[in-house]
This record gives sequence, structure tokens and C-alpha cells, in this order.
Amino acid sequence: TVNLAPADLPKEGGRFDLPIAVGILAASEQLPPVDLSLYEFAGELALSGELRAIVGEIPVAMASSLSQRTLIIPTQNIEQASWVKQAKIHTINHLTQLFPHFAGQQVLPLVTEQILAEEIVEQVLDMSDVMGQPLAKRALEIAASGGHNLLFIGPPGTGKTMLASRLAGILPPMTEDEALQVAAIQSISHQGITRKSWFTRPFRAPHHTASSAALVGGGSQPKPGEITLAHNGVLFLDELPEFERKVLDVLREPMESGEVTISRALQKQCFPARFQLIAAMNPSPTGFYNDKRSTPEQVLRYLNRLSGPFLDRIDIQIEVARLPRGTWAQSSQKNETSEQVQQRVRVCRTIQLERQGKANAHISSSELKRYCGLNPEDNEFLELAVEKLGLSTRAHHKILKIARTLADMEGASNICHKHLVEALSYRAMDRLLRHLMSAVSV
Repeated sequence: TVNLAPADLPKEGGRFDLPIAVGILAASEQLPPVDLSLYEFAGELALSGELRAIVGEIPVAMASSLSQRTLIIPTQNIEQASWVKQAKIHTINHLTQLFPHFAGQQVLPLVTEQILAEEIVEQVLDMSDVMGQPLAKRALEIAASGGHNLLFIGPPGTGKTMLASRLAGILPPMTEDEALQVAAIQSISHQGITRKSWFTRPFRAPHHTASSAALVGGGSQPKPGEITLAHNGVLFLDELPEFERKVLDVLREPMESGEVTISRALQKQCFPARFQLIAAMNPSPTGFYNDKRSTPEQVLRYLNRLSGPFLDRIDIQIEVARLPRGTWAQSSQKNETSEQVQQRVRVCRTIQLERQGKANAHISSSELKRYCGLNPEDNEFLELAVEKLGLSTRAHHKILKIARTLADMEGASNICHKHLVEALSYRAMDRLLRHLMSAVSV
């Protein structure tokens, strides 16, 4: 009898073929005496006894490394499995190779750990391609420096999508642990991963017709969604109001907690989802504000597709204006490259990691007073501004975190008045909604 307990947990894939075969061979005393508790096996078997590749070799190797067991897998899976540090791995092509190995006659060699250098980074889109838009570029650098969520608001053709697609290129390269987490997710999700993309942060851009299950994950046996595939990277939502409101609202909890829990009748699965959100939208249904094709009521109805609690979770909201005349004539002027911006972002992130061990965007409410303290005058100024704009407590906290990032970008130990003023200027949606509500009430 082959026991695959627990019986109520569904099994899938062919990775169980090899361990089942080893169990049968050991129970029938066909294998040389060996302590199998020191090993883990994963692999699909052909009828001939040949091993076939499996999906999810990276998390399998991670699990064997944590349990301090030796892993035996198909040779086809060795490249990615060898990226897991301190994992002891043997590879085989055929089931019969186990017999001389366990008998000590022909011991399988341990796979050499592959060292992946940070310099191996996939080429991404460059900031130097973006003409003009100094304010939007500034907002993008602030978002990258502090890990803040960002919303671009502007008419078509102003470069919102172009700017958003360059965020991943100015973020610091992933650490080895972050890269391994991303690789494990991609491994179980049938997403391709190469050595060149190892330290490059994910960039996911789902279409606005995507369902809730596509974004957060789902299925009878839960699978990762877009927000998990964007873990440690960027989630870009273009044409934001075109997403269904209920779809956007399911993002609210993961945006705060950095994980998503999917419950099904048979099981509950928790996936990591620590992503940085960047979104883009037009200011009206026609794409342009004040073009006399939409009434204030129509524009307000369009913007109200976005719930207040969802907008509260977006730190920076900035208008992206149309390029002034003559911008393209100045295209010969050299723009900053992504590498130059990234160097400043790295310095800023280092300051934050040394001070609080995480990016400013992830400072908790209980830590605000310690890391984002203000003098009495600035505190009163901020409270008056928050009251006048009608902002929530969460938005108040977001402003403090942005001000902390602005101070870090200047190397300042304390938040100054100018940092608060600039942080308050990044609430474009709040100002637009208040203006429209005033126009409608009149």
C-alpha cells in the first residue's frame, strides 16, 4: 500500500513518482540499507525508469536546505536548484543510479553551488528616454527611494506609461534572499527565470479587464496571482478607473500587509505580496480635463470608480501635464540615465535600512513618532493642512512618510518644513475631487 497522507490534501504533478518508487524499493528491501530520513526526493518517472523534469525545483531545494536533508532530483532541474545556497543536491538520469550510490560503489557527486553576481542584471528601459516631465521624474525617484505607491494623473500622450515602466530600473537590485523568493514564486507559477533576470525586480502590468482571481490568485487549488508575481517588484495598473471597483478593493489588504490569504473549502494558502504599486489614469472619461466634453458630474462619477480607502493607500498622487512646446527641440540635451538615478536611490535606501531596517513606506503607525517626528510648529501646520484638505488619518501618515523620504534624499536627519510642503503637494487626487465636488454643489 502506498500512503500519501494526509488524504484530504490534494496532490498534483509528477514530483511524487521518485519518492514513491524509492519507498517501494526500500520496503521490499531492494535498496541497500540507508537512512532515508536524511534525504528528500522529487522527480517524475517514465515507464523506462528515466527521470523527467519537475516544476517548482527552487522551493523544493529551499525546503531541503532548511531541513538539512540531501535532495535528489532529475538532472534537468539542476541549473535553477543549484542557485539555492547551502542546498546539498545530487542529480540522476535514471532510477537505477540510486542502487550503486546507496551501496557506496559509485557515489553521486554533490552539485556545485552556482554563485550569481549582482552585476548579472537584465537590461531594462532607461530614464534617459523620457523627455521633459521633471516633476513626474522627481515623484518617480521619491517613490523608488522610499518604496511609496504612486499614481500618475494626466491626459493621453504625456508619458505616464513610459515613466511607470522605468520604475523597476531605478529600484535597488534585489538582495539574494529577495531574488530567491521571487525565483521560487516564478518556479511554481511556470514563469521563466534566467541568470540575467535573477536580480531584476519583477514588473507586472495586468490588463484592466483582469478579474479579482487573476490579481490576487485563486483556483480550486490556489495559485499565485499578479500581486504575488510582483512580490519584491512593481505592479503597474494602467487606466486605473477602468478596473472594476471590487477588483481594486481586493488589493487594499495586501497593500498593507504584504501578503494575501486565499481560502478554499479544502485548504487555506498564504502567498507573499510585498509589491510597489504604480498606477496611471486620465483625469476624465474623455481623457482631458476642462475640454468641455464632460460635465463636472460625469468626471466626478468617473473618478468615484476609485474608492476612498483604495486611494488612501496611494502615497503619491501627481499630475502629469502635457509637454510644453519646444520640448522635442531640446531632445538633444542629455537626460539622466536610470543608473544615475538608481545610485541616489540606493544611498537613500541604505539610510533607511540602517535607521529602521526597512523602507519608509513600511514604517508602522506605532513607529511614526520615533522616525517621523516634527517640531511643534510643523506639527500644527500639518494638522491644519490635513483638516483643510479633509484627509484621513492614513493619508496623514502617508504624508509624514513621504516627508521622511524627502529628508533622507537630502541627507537630513530631521524633517523640515519644506519637506512637509512638498509632501502635501503630492495629493493631486484629493485636490481634484474637492474641486469637482465644489463645482457640482454650485
